[in-house]
Amino acid sequence: MTDALPQPLRTPAIQKDYFLRSILRELVGMLEQTVGEREAEAYVNHVGISMGRILNEDYRTAFGSDKLDARQVAATLVDLKARIDGGFSITEIDSDKIVLENTACPFGDKVVGRPSLCRMTANVFGHITAENLGYARVRIDKAIARGDPGCRVVIALSKADETSGPGESEFFVGTI
Repeated sequence: MTDALPQPLRTPAIQKDYFLRSILRELVGMLEQTVGEREAEAYVNHVGISMGRILNEDYRTAFGSDKLDARQVAATLVDLKARIDGGFSITEIDSDKIVLENTACPFGDKVVGRPSLCRMTANVFGHITAENLGYARVRIDKAIARGDPGCRVVIALSKADETSGPGESEFFVGTI
């Protein structure tokens, strides 16, 4: 066949990254509708922990260390998100906590209305922090997914006397 194929008048703005984000949004949306938001978060939790394990090893190798200190952990979290188009920065770091703020979600506009995707960030951050510092309790105070203009993530580095509050996740060394 030698005839040229018809071409659309305007080329759709479909690229690999957009396509993959759209697929993820639809998968998570289907999970939320089918099993509920809480259960969808559980599925995303497992993926986040697996990704945290892989990424932690990559960053330990990059730093040439078996364990990262708190500043290296904070730098890792910011660098990781920057590499996937996030806009995280450190607003506070001390012996008790790491506080990060974000202006751009790696999932782009596809995260809006899909708060269970925030579990990916919470679990990757929590796993990396706990594996290097022994413990992490992650709380997402603000989230683009929930309609906030940016995100605020607080990572406590020591166990509190009280149990975790709503929306907080605890991580310990060896978290599966």
